[in-house]
Amino acid sequence: MKFALCTLSVIPLRAEPSDRSEMVSQVLFGEHFEIIDKEKQWLKIKLHFDQYEGWIDRKQCQEITQDQFEKLSQDALILNADLVEYAVTPENQLIPLLLGASLTFLNHGDVNRAQFGFEGLKITGKKPKSELIPTAFMYLNAPYLWGGKSPFGIDCSGFTQMVYKLNGYALLRDASQQATQGEVLSFIEESEPGDLAFFDNEEGKIIHVGIILENNYIIHASGKVRVDRLDHLGIYNAEENRHTHRLRVIKKVI
Repeated sequence: MKFALCTLSVIPLRAEPSDRSEMVSQVLFGEHFEIIDKEKQWLKIKLHFDQYEGWIDRKQCQEITQDQFEKLSQDALILNADLVEYAVTPENQLIPLLLGASLTFLNHGDVNRAQFGFEGLKITGKKPKSELIPTAFMYLNAPYLWGGKSPFGIDCSGFTQMVYKLNGYALLRDASQQATQGEVLSFIEESEPGDLAFFDNEEGKIIHVGIILENNYIIHASGKVRVDRLDHLGIYNAEENRHTHRLRVIKKVI
């Protein structure tokens, strides 16, 4: 097995080949990947979308050929645009699909072996920058989950990546990686809704990211996906009456 894709709702991507290992990200339904290492029941994979690496249980994926992998990689992404939808087999078996699940492979009969059907709302192609904010609010109040990428649990960079992905733009997975993308803005006043704000720790490492809103607000995943104030110092949480994140840089990706 050299290439595969996920045909379950969502599976954990772990740092090490163990069920007890840290979940560093998730693989959503329809995402395809290259297998770069094996260890007993575990596969080390590299996701095609963002080149992110980690370990998955080999029982949680479907093998595909290199030719099928390359065709999927060349196709335009088609994503589920609802919070939860279902793929249905001819035997009426249901697979719940989360917001942002990939439906691209359903158009390939040789890959869609279970003959999944889908009648929900789809989204594809690049959208105007203004669409980022309505998409971001679809995740509002989603609980924080380290490594998460879904409305049922998501981390700060998973949130920004999925919002951009649903609108046709590719961000890398981690906040520190995303901070290498786009154009630096000198001041908050130069930013537009949809731009990204990054925050660092005392050692200067980027540890947090959020999406800028109008009127000096920001939507980000911290405890849950929430809206807070943004100023030149960072994120101000009115409930805690303090700044919770220190602003490092603002980037315009679109």
